[in-house]
Amino acid sequence: MMELILLTSLLLNFASSQAQAQAPCYREPPTFCPTCGAGTVTELGGLKAYVTGPPHSRKAVLMISDIYGDEPPIYRSVADKVAGAGFLVVAPDFFHGDAANPSNPKYDKDTWRKNHTTDKGYEDAKPVIAALKEKGVSAVGAAGFCWGGKVAVKLASNQDVQAAVLLHPSNVTEDEIKAVKVPIAVLGAERDNGLPPAQMKRFDEILSAKPKFDHLVKTYPGVCHGWTVRYFVNDTFAVNSAAEAHEDMINWFEKHVKCDK
Repeated sequence: MMELILLTSLLLNFASSQAQAQAPCYREPPTFCPTCGAGTVTELGGLKAYVTGPPHSRKAVLMISDIYGDEPPIYRSVADKVAGAGFLVVAPDFFHGDAANPSNPKYDKDTWRKNHTTDKGYEDAKPVIAALKEKGVSAVGAAGFCWGGKVAVKLASNQDVQAAVLLHPSNVTEDEIKAVKVPIAVLGAERDNGLPPAQMKRFDEILSAKPKFDHLVKTYPGVCHGWTVRYFVNDTFAVNSAAEAHEDMINWFEKHVKCDK
């Protein structure tokens, strides 16, 4: 009997670890609120976008969300926080009204990922950046969260932006990090099976060999994948850890996203 209990416990632990390794994005999905935030929703570069911050600022930040899109309240509050530093912040709906929604019985993860590739996200981001420049913006940074991290690293490798921040990015490869050509910060979680500290260390080694531009690779202790935008507001440790990453992101953009003189 004791052997059976131990075996069951081991199997449950294994199943739990496998689920976390395979689908970290699906733990603690956010709520959605299309009317939340201090900004407004408008169209820019062919995409519906949440826009916040000084409308005539010449420096902007393009926020590229995780699979849950631009409507989660915490995500929009992060956009508002970046805007408070003087940036015009644009958070487009890269999923055209089809953000991941695991609570929907008709939602299929594999079909969703096939319909919303990061390659398409990159192509959709370029017209948004062009539209910002048409509005008088002269310097653009990109912040990519989870799914959006892979889009942001593509922008950084093609010099579509002046600087980038990747926050708990998913599926970013060493070759993509090697291709980066602008200042970049990679902010990772200590407890992220998709981007463990050992891989973060490897990213740091790659970027350290590229002395032509600045980089930051930082692992935050005690947090999991998605911690910067998915946390319980009554959890002091989670709130403070997220706030630390937000501050690091803003400092990075203040340092590297500068207007032409």
